[in-house]
Amino acid sequence: MAEQHDYAVTVTWTGNTGSGTADYTSYSRDHTVEVPGKPVLHGSADPAFRGDAHRMNPEDLLVASLSQCHMLWYLGLCAASGVVVTEYRDVARGAMTEERDGAGRFTEVVLRPEITVADESMRSRAISLHRQAHRKCFIANSVNFPVRHEPAVRVAG
Repeated sequence: MAEQHDYAVTVTWTGNTGSGTADYTSYSRDHTVEVPGKPVLHGSADPAFRGDAHRMNPEDLLVASLSQCHMLWYLGLCAASGVVVTEYRDVARGAMTEERDGAGRFTEVVLRPEITVADESMRSRAISLHRQAHRKCFIANSVNFPVRHEPAVRVAG
């Protein structure tokens, strides 16, 4: 039987500058994202949509979620397969297309993980485990656009 996991998040708009949403330019897009027992995340919209560039936006978080999920699956698979990863860094990029009416959607995310393994004999397996991590990633399995991987593996030392 499948196991269900539930996630509770509270998002609170904090951007009322005095006149609420009287017009499109009269309010801030600032908000908080709260998960019980975790630090509060201060969010906003993308600057292209009148948001604060110093705060995380939903698009940033979607790309980050894909990258994090892939990394966590990948590290677990490496550990189970005898591939010793000593460093992992991903410079992920997402592409979103905005339509004339303001609607939009992500068209692709590319993960570019840079991995360091302990030994040359692990390199080939380290590369191949990305496919398995992608198949297992909960977030990648939940989106309707391609998530590609361009991994680079180097050997420590």
